[in-house]
Amino acid sequence: MREEKKITGMGAIPHDGGVAFRVWAPHAERVSVIGSFNGWDGGKHPLQAGENGYWYADVAEAQVGDEYKFLLTTEKGELKRIDPYAREVTSSVGNAIVHDPGFDWQGDDFQFAPWNELVIYELHVGTFNDQDDDNKPGEFASISARLSHLKKLGVNAIQIMPVGEFAGDRSWGYNPAHIFSVEIAYGGPLAFKQFVKRSHQEGIGVILDVVYNHLGPSDLDLWQFDGWCENDRGGIYFYNDERAITPWGETRPDYGRGEVRQYLLDNALMWLTEYHVDGIRFDCTQFIRTVNGVGTQELPEGWSLLQWINSQVAEKFPGRITIAEDLQHNSWLTRDVGAGGAGFGSQWDAMFVHPIRLAVTTSKDEQRSLAAVRYAICYRYNDDAFDRVIYSESHDEVANGKARVPQEISPNDPKGWYARKRSTLAAAMVFTAPGIPMLFQGQEFLEGEWFRDTVPLDWDQKDEFHGIVRLYRDLIRLRLNRDGFTRGLCGQFTQVYHLNEERKVIAFHRWDKGGPEDDVVVVANFFHGPQDGYVIGFPAAGAWKLRFNSDWQGYNDDFHSHPSTDVVAEPGECDGFPFHAVLSIGPYSVLIFSQ
Repeated sequence: MREEKKITGMGAIPHDGGVAFRVWAPHAERVSVIGSFNGWDGGKHPLQAGENGYWYADVAEAQVGDEYKFLLTTEKGELKRIDPYAREVTSSVGNAIVHDPGFDWQGDDFQFAPWNELVIYELHVGTFNDQDDDNKPGEFASISARLSHLKKLGVNAIQIMPVGEFAGDRSWGYNPAHIFSVEIAYGGPLAFKQFVKRSHQEGIGVILDVVYNHLGPSDLDLWQFDGWCENDRGGIYFYNDERAITPWGETRPDYGRGEVRQYLLDNALMWLTEYHVDGIRFDCTQFIRTVNGVGTQELPEGWSLLQWINSQVAEKFPGRITIAEDLQHNSWLTRDVGAGGAGFGSQWDAMFVHPIRLAVTTSKDEQRSLAAVRYAICYRYNDDAFDRVIYSESHDEVANGKARVPQEISPNDPKGWYARKRSTLAAAMVFTAPGIPMLFQGQEFLEGEWFRDTVPLDWDQKDEFHGIVRLYRDLIRLRLNRDGFTRGLCGQFTQVYHLNEERKVIAFHRWDKGGPEDDVVVVANFFHGPQDGYVIGFPAAGAWKLRFNSDWQGYNDDFHSHPSTDVVAEPGECDGFPFHAVLSIGPYSVLIFSQ
């Protein structure tokens, strides 16, 4: 068969006349495909060697749904390998399945929100909404059953922890065995496509977490894939020297090898093309761009890989977002590739979460640092306020020795007054500070303890703390300017103009273009007692309506409904403004004003 007639693509490519198979195995002596279509007989369908270690065969007898593997004859003997590009597997240690790429996307004309109007909800498929059978993890369909809750809450993007096939049925997902295949315990690839389409119908985008800093390390058929390796390490897909070493095993992909770079790019583009996801979050990019994660030993080919993937996403899928989890002071991650940056749309911001969590979990008021809170509110990586994702809880922040914020505040009473007041104080900072706000599953109904992949959310708390759910809903509504008078919360600009360390009050001004229905003033009291007759500056004269009071009793029966009211800003310089007003604010509370 002439090369130009060969079907393009990698792995198993179904077509009208059968299935074409292509695999990269440069050190194999012979390769054949074995499967349910040939009785697993290695002599029936040999692949022909091509250039650069690629092998190809077109098998008329194969069809969608068939199980298969590649049989490689090597110096180390015969090796049976799952297809690295398998779109579906029976399990992490089973067989590949010839996957039907067809799906009815008709009507899926979803438009992802502008980045300054995103509200992200991070969740873990296996624990977000468990099945009735306690021995089974949650599935994509069980998330769909809760989409009405998320839509009513107001979030417009779900960020899903990794779904690449992993060892066993329960995991955080950061141990991918097969990055092109969707975890079968979650429902597999078809269920994921159905879920994305369903989410889009509800007006909710889907961002997927991917893991390219390491693979496996268990159930990893890529390991010494075609028998070759150096230093008894991973072979063709991995570094074979000290660059292989990561905190999760010696399985860092070889970012300098063209075929491996293509493999990772193909994976990123697959999620956007075949699954219609709206964004990709890259796990631990510091272990892609450096060897040790702290920058003392750079990996230039890792950096250029990130640039390449982001450039391709921006070119082919304008409007979709890529998010880095780097958690370093690194503004280059979110700079344009043309300017030497990595080209990410945004990045998780450790400069926000750590000061905010510390401010609300510190037990003594006098030990809270409002200067640190101001730093968290104002921190920027570049000139765009939305090149950071801000949060008080994420999967990393509520595990690995840390717990949910209410639990950290009051370990012995995580549902009590202090836990409720100060955790919602943190939430109010998330939704009023500049950045892309993110929640972690169950945060809106005070989920306690810490995150584990074996413990599902306690959905009974949604009813028990329905008022707290409403508080989050009201904050999100204001953040997204749903009523037309808080446009400033979607804007680029912030000024922290009042900071009282003694009385623990901070106030800041948010605006987009400025003026009525745009200017927003946020006042936060980080003190256990109310502040009455409190004078602060305002950016304009006249009436300022109170749009939100986190102390409202409707949010919880034992909130005080402190008599905070609309205020009138009168002439008289204060806090650098020519106008001032007198207000009252409850303990551990936030007020939001606009005109």
